[in-house]
Amino acid sequence: MEQTLKITSVLADPTRYHIYEYITKKHKEVSVQEIAEAFNIHPNVARLHLAKLEDVNMLVSETQKTGKGGRPSRLYRLSNDVIQLHFPFRDYQLLSKMAIQALTKLGEAGKQALYETGKTFGKELIKQRLAHDQIPEQLSFSEKITILQEASETAGLYLTSEYDDNEKKLYLHIFNCPFKEIALQQPQMVCHMHHAFLQGMIEVLFDKIELMELENMISGCDCCSYRAMLTK
Repeated sequence: MEQTLKITSVLADPTRYHIYEYITKKHKEVSVQEIAEAFNIHPNVARLHLAKLEDVNMLVSETQKTGKGGRPSRLYRLSNDVIQLHFPFRDYQLLSKMAIQALTKLGEAGKQALYETGKTFGKELIKQRLAHDQIPEQLSFSEKITILQEASETAGLYLTSEYDDNEKKLYLHIFNCPFKEIALQQPQMVCHMHHAFLQGMIEVLFDKIELMELENMISGCDCCSYRAMLTK
């Protein structure tokens, strides 16, 4: 409870909240100067905000030598700690572990059930983002990508995309995993479900497109990357 109060107090400041949001979407380390410029504030003020976020373990930092003989710069990045605020406290992570373990005991049938459930939820998430009069076939390519990114963000996924027009390939990169703690214990089951979740999202917008995993954070990569063959 004490940690929860500290976090809510730190995030009560709008600027500090948006700085944390900025770093979450950045996927890379940031400097005090970058934050100062991005939010049009003095570097000392930026340093204070970053220090407050680090005090509650939302960020971690390390010094990096500039190579120019000057003062080492301090770089900030997201902490690996999971930030969860519930009143009263609810341990959904424990419930997830129990559910995954139960499905694991069912063997292939459990794995398939998890896959189908993930795919269904992915489809529903996209459908919720579509306006009542929006038909996927009538949307432009950029509109579909925008819906995909916005829907991903509501699910806690900060997704970036790039499209290779020559090869007609869509590449998706996810730099944060909302299921990371469970995935570390049950990587095959959880990553399989997450893959199906993304597959369901894409199928609503681009019809039946097969999604191929290229990189996986649980395997030590910087992000989870996927490739889909499609046409605009």
